[in-house]
Amino acid sequence: MINKLRESADAALADVPDGAAVMVGGFGSAGQPVALIDALLAQGARELTVISNNAGNGDVGLAALLAAGRVRKIICSFPRQADSHHFDRLYRAGQIELELVPQGNLAERIRAAGAGIGAFFTPTGAGTELARGKEQREIAGRMQVLEYPIHADYALVQAQRGDRWGNLCYRKTARNFGPVMAAAARITVAAVREFVELGEIDPETVITPGIHVQRLVHLPEAAA
Repeated sequence: MINKLRESADAALADVPDGAAVMVGGFGSAGQPVALIDALLAQGARELTVISNNAGNGDVGLAALLAAGRVRKIICSFPRQADSHHFDRLYRAGQIELELVPQGNLAERIRAAGAGIGAFFTPTGAGTELARGKEQREIAGRMQVLEYPIHADYALVQAQRGDRWGNLCYRKTARNFGPVMAAAARITVAAVREFVELGEIDPETVITPGIHVQRLVHLPEAAA
């Protein structure tokens, strides 16, 4: 019987090794899997590469992981916001590497990994510093940049509902990066507020099919 439910977030993340590439879902603080990040923090893995839309907010979740010095590199679109002081401190001190990726490119590079696409051309970033060292060519009268997929060892996502097969539904903005990240990682760990029986989720409303999810944690109090 397929049952991807784990007893705790700690159990779901116990095997994350040093140096792993970890995708962290969420759109700013909306949909960020804070409880899973806390478990990763407690687990102890270091020298991580984190792929996320931003570089943490305040002192919790991803920001706490950065503050603890556990992230070697971050790939994101919005590293600096009013409350991204931990990233700012680390970057200025040369203690973290940044790969800055325009938001659309970030989403598409992650999606490409899940879809098995080898690379793609996009006009976003062409002729700018972001394209330095990358192949550029003119396509249909516009200069475009060759971009490659972003794969990950683990993806941490927050969902609203899930069943034991790993089928997921999201709440509003939490859907932005969760589905593409879930498909792009070797192991996807989903925290769900509602754990339901098979058949309780209308197949027409499933956003992430269970084939993309390897582990599920039921956390009723988790922020969605």
